[in-house]
Amino acid sequence: MANGAVESESGCGSAVLFSEEELREMSGVKGGEEFVEVTCGCTSHRYGDAVGRLRVFLNGDLEIACECTPGCQEDKLTPAAFEKHSGRETARKWKNNVWIMVSGEKVPLAKTVLLKYFNQASKNANGSHKSSGKVCHRDEFIHCNKCNKERRFRLRSKEECREHHDATLDVNWQCSDHPYDRITCDNDEERASRRMYRGCSRSPTCKGCTSCVCFGCEICRFSDCSCQTCRDFTSNARAQA
Repeated sequence: MANGAVESESGCGSAVLFSEEELREMSGVKGGEEFVEVTCGCTSHRYGDAVGRLRVFLNGDLEIACECTPGCQEDKLTPAAFEKHSGRETARKWKNNVWIMVSGEKVPLAKTVLLKYFNQASKNANGSHKSSGKVCHRDEFIHCNKCNKERRFRLRSKEECREHHDATLDVNWQCSDHPYDRITCDNDEERASRRMYRGCSRSPTCKGCTSCVCFGCEICRFSDCSCQTCRDFTSNARAQA
């Protein structure tokens, strides 16, 4: 990594997320292919500290894997969902309530550099009519044909969208076919309160808006798929070219 910076490997080459200096005093810093990970937490006066791992992505997405207890399976939470999961009494202020360990002290997320890409993404979404060039796809669910439990599909990349797309076409899809989560029909279904959070960049409990509902793009439609939806999209794209 050049100059000791934490970098992200993307399809267009290497992109620097944060400098070494910006992350120097933060606890648990790790660099992934498209994210930076740090130790985070949220404090409840009743339950104490809930600790987790915050991942910051170049596109502005924030994800927290909760480690409040050894058996906690809450993963890929939005900061708002993590705040609620921790039992924080004054919720809906996650930017101040979720903290990062900096030099041994709990520092509100809002006072760190880690919201740089999140704030920029929000500005693009809520600003002018000009497109930022990125399409947001919220998480979707599919019922298992065997146990009828709903299973979450995270749609952040073309590969993830393809896995979900193919699963929707498979009338015999089962829990064991899930491409990313190693689950069986014996695993519990996500709590209803957790299923409310669908990954929309505008609101964590969004029921569907222009930011998170896509009606067809190059990420979620496939020229090598023979389904009617993909064929129509490919045909229209060629006609407009």
